[in-house]
Amino acid sequence: MRRVHRPATVETAMIQDELKQAVAREAIKYVVEDTVIGVGTGSTADLFIDELGRMKNRIAGAVASSERSASG
Repeated sequence: MRRVHRPATVETAMIQDELKQAVAREAIKYVVEDTVIGVGTGSTADLFIDELGRMKNRIAGAVASSERSASG
């Protein structure tokens, strides 16, 4: 059976965004205070970086894997 690629609907995109946000919020729980955090690149990493920004006074710093992550 051949798979047919169908574009994501608005509802699917919204659900994906909500799931990515949930992943970012959950991942932040694993950040150890007073350490340097390495962050990746991508839409989920962008959301993680936003969450990380809320606790910036509790970490020693962050290292970005790309220019995109560094400018976020």
